[in-house]
Amino acid sequence: MPIPYSPIHRELHLSRKPGERRIRPRIFPVGRLDADSEGLLLLTNDGDLAHRLTHPRFEHSKEYHVLVYGQPGQSSLQAWRDGIMLEDGRSARAEVGVLQQEEDTTWLRVVLIEGRKRQIRRVAAVLGHPVLELIRVRLGSLRLGNLPPGQWRYLTNQEVQALKQGRGRPKRPGRGRGRRRLRPRGRRR
Repeated sequence: MPIPYSPIHRELHLSRKPGERRIRPRIFPVGRLDADSEGLLLLTNDGDLAHRLTHPRFEHSKEYHVLVYGQPGQSSLQAWRDGIMLEDGRSARAEVGVLQQEEDTTWLRVVLIEGRKRQIRRVAAVLGHPVLELIRVRLGSLRLGNLPPGQWRYLTNQEVQALKQGRGRPKRPGRGRGRRRLRPRGRRR
């Protein structure tokens, strides 16, 4: 069974005065990996950072390397990019590209903004290419790099700042799927 990687972010300014009770900080997971997946898993005691990185409105991307059975054609890849109808609604658009094709399998690069439960596995299954291996290699600006499976490390101050000031910005109202039509002022009927 794959073991997740665990980069950790911690605040170093926690201190206590003599006689004060020690308060243990809470640890927040940023996203999730199912038991059959591996890769970057961020744990933090900064609840605001965890919220910012997990809430879809901030649009932080997550990148995965996915080994699927078979060789998906251009129509399957385009359908994945456009979004697939799943039992809980249409999946959001995704960046999908081929990294490497072998005889019976293909490595794909998948970048998501939205991340629903087992979304990559479900989309691949609907397209007829079940997932054999799934590795999260990036979360926002943070990359897995060469951290071995089962190991963890603390984030650098620069990595924490990059995550806090990342490209993820709240969506502005009225943007996206179409603008709302404004109702003319006056009496309602």
